[in-house]
Amino acid sequence: MRDIYDVILAPVVTEKATRQQDVTNVYTFIVHPDANKAQIQAAVEAAWDVVVEDVRTAKYAGKARRSLMGRMARTRKVGRRPAFKKAMVRLAEGDHIEFYEMG
Repeated sequence: MRDIYDVILAPVVTEKATRQQDVTNVYTFIVHPDANKAQIQAAVEAAWDVVVEDVRTAKYAGKARRSLMGRMARTRKVGRRPAFKKAMVRLAEGDHIEFYEMG
């Protein structure tokens, strides 16, 4: 993984993630499953010109899902949601990342 866009796939914008950004300066991203903490730190620092103090990662298994096709549910399609890896990145005091502009 050479490119920073191969490492960082998407930011997580939920209520909990937004609260962590405001209170503890921790930003959450969906990252490539094979990315390690050093690659994540380098990608965030290169993309937004900030100083990363700490990186925590967590792997999530894909949940099973079931869809019922038709009214009588004769055919059931069973599948899985994709597995993903999440990274919580704590930035240095005074640094921040602007995901979306207000106004």
